[in-house]
Formats: sequence, C-alpha cells, structure tokens
Amino acid sequence: MRFLYPEFLWLLGLIPLLALMRGKSGPAPALVFSSTAIAETIGVGRRSVFGGLLLLFKLLSITLLILALARPQHGKTTTEIEASGIDIFLGVDVSSSMEAMDFTLAGKSVNRLEVVKSVVSKFISERPNDRIGLIAFSGKPYLISPLTLDHDWLNKRLEALSIGMIEDGTAIGSAIGVATSRLNNQQSKSRLVILLTDGMNTAGKVPPPVAAEAARALGVKVYTVGAGTRGVAPTPITDPYGRKTIRRVQVNIDEATLKQIAETTGARYFRATDTSSLERVYREIDKMETTKLSIKQFENYRELFSYCIGFSLLFLAAGLFVRRNNLP
Repeated sequence: MRFLYPEFLWLLGLIPLLALMRGKSGPAPALVFSSTAIAETIGVGRRSVFGGLLLLFKLLSITLLILALARPQHGKTTTEIEASGIDIFLGVDVSSSMEAMDFTLAGKSVNRLEVVKSVVSKFISERPNDRIGLIAFSGKPYLISPLTLDHDWLNKRLEALSIGMIEDGTAIGSAIGVATSRLNNQQSKSRLVILLTDGMNTAGKVPPPVAAEAARALGVKVYTVGAGTRGVAPTPITDPYGRKTIRRVQVNIDEATLKQIAETTGARYFRATDTSSLERVYREIDKMETTKLSIKQFENYRELFSYCIGFSLLFLAAGLFVRRNNLP
C-alpha cells in the first residue's frame, strides 16, 4: 500500500478543525418571553438519533476525497539483483602459530585468528552479491563452506574456526589447490582466492609454486596475505606440566613464496603487521575486485482512488438524504 502524492495527506489535519468548528455552540438566544409556558411549547420538538450522522457523513466524504487526491495504490515492487559474477574462496591459516598475540581487538591483545575472523567477517558482509567459500588449513586443507550467497551461515562457520581443529603444519600449496579446484568450472566473470597465513609451507603434497601455476592456468587469481609482526611475537607456550606461559617467539613468514604465488596468478601480496593494516588489506582487495551489478525493478500497483471517490459520494448522498427528510 502506498500513496503516489502523499503531500495531500496533510489536508487531513483540517478534519478535526472542521469538526470542532461545526460543533461549536452559538450565542445565547436574544428573544424575551413574557411567559415560560410559551418557551416550553416552542422547545418541544422532534429529536432523531440520526442528527449527528449529518456531520459525520460530511467529514467522511471530505476525508475520502483527500485520500483520493493522494492516489492510494495497492501492490508491490519487486527488485531483482543479479549476483556480481565474482566467486571468492577465503583461505584462513589455523595452525598453532596463529596463537601469537601480536594483534589487538577492542583495545585488548588477542591472538591472530580472532582478529582475522573479525576482519574477514566484515569483508564478507560488505560483499553481499558475491558467492564466497571458506577453507581452513594447517597440516592439510579443510573445506568449511562451499561457494554460497548465504553469508549469515558463512559467518557462523567462520566464527567456529579454532586453532587445533586440524593437525598442525602449514599446507599453503594444498590449500590453494583445493580452493582452485572448487572454483574450476564455475561460470563467473572473476574467480579469486584470498589466502592468509603467518608461516611457511611445511606440509601438504602440492608445492606452492605448482599450485600457483595451476591456478593461473585456470584463470584464478590468488591474493596472498602474510599476517604477523616482524621479528618476534608474544606466543602462549604450554610447558610439560600443562602450564601456559607467554614467550617471545621468532616470526617466520616466507614472503618470497607468497609474493611469487600472487605475481604468478596476476594478483598481489600484502603484509599485515597489526589489526589496522590487516583491515586495510581487505579493504584494498575489496576495491580492486568489483563489478557492476544488473538491477531490475518490477512494479505492479492497482489504483484505489476510484473507491475513495465512490464511497465519498455515497456518504455525501447519505447526508443529503438525512437533510431532505429533516432527520436532524
């Protein structure tokens, strides 16, 4: 339900004013009678329960005419937005080194994975028309979600990621291989992988350069992100007695390999050393990988002003009938 000219609805504010003016009592009678008996005789008149309807019919008639001027319409507008044509697979490292607490979130020191989940979740939310999938990897890759437009469900799966959910290690090449195979045969304008890691390739059967060549051959771009401070990072360590302590651990990221992967596939390598730089990385990728959307809008509305005019005339006729038959 909508009004094509809603500005006319302001006129409805006059209705209570008209009712108030019409019902206002007039001045006291000016006739003087020599006897109250004469006044009593004149005062005896015929009363009718329909007396108040005359004013009501007039006000209803005016109200409906105002609604008719506003052009009421009933129906709906349907908007169809086609998918952007960009398919994205997110690769997130969940190896033990992601426990390093060199990032902050809401002013508190947290491990790398918690910050990555927060930043990636925002990235997903800002691309509602892209099909996005998720792969977690450490000693081997694990498919968390296939390509989907259901981003609420995808964010729930992202939030469930935890360190230690997969055997330890860093299988960068295998993760790229799984993501590439999932993107293969997809009829999309652009296919890309955004892979985040904080280490070096130490596991998996597919060497990263080989995985990069395969991705390039299939037309898949692989953006790589190295996460972690340079030098050393505070990392929780469990001693033989089960006690956790924080130690400064050397950060080793194979940036040369990550750069090679990105350059081979026509993408870029980024380094994120803190939360703000990680956010900038995903914002930059978001700006680089965009496409125009096709939006179609369909409107189907039925005019209702004729009904308003019809009922207005009906109430007007009812008022004339009351007046003509001297019912008030």
